[in-house]
Amino acid sequence: MLTIGKLAARAHVTPDTLRYYEREGLIEPPEKSAAGYRLYGDDDVVRLHFIRQAQDCGFTLAEIRTLLSLRSREAACCGEVRALAVAKNRQLAARIKAMRAMTRTLDRLIAACDDTGRPIDRCPILSAFNGTPR
Repeated sequence: MLTIGKLAARAHVTPDTLRYYEREGLIEPPEKSAAGYRLYGDDDVVRLHFIRQAQDCGFTLAEIRTLLSLRSREAACCGEVRALAVAKNRQLAARIKAMRAMTRTLDRLIAACDDTGRPIDRCPILSAFNGTPR
C-alpha cells in the first residue's frame, strides 16, 4: 500500500493533483488507515498512468472520465474508444490549423513593425488589434 505522497511521486504528480483527481471522480478515494493515512494500491498507480497518458494525448478530464468508464464497462468495445480518439485527433488538428493562422498573422504584424523607435500611438501591431491600419 502506498501513501498519497509515495503514489504522487511514482506517478510524477503532486498530492494536490491526486486529491483533485479524487474530487473529479477519476480516482476512487481510498480508505484510510487506522492512523488516518490514505492508502493506495497498485491499481491506483496504473490508473494514474492511464490518466497522465491520456492527458498527454490532449484528452480533457471529462473525456478521460468517459474513457475510464468505457474501460470498465463489459459491453464496451474498442470501436467506441477509437471513435473518441478520432474525434480528439480532429479537434487537435483544427487547433493546430488555427494556431498556424495565428502565427502567420503575428509574423505579418511583426514584419510591419520594423521601426522600433516609432511612437506607441503609431504601432502597427496595436493598430491592427484596434482594427485601424497604420
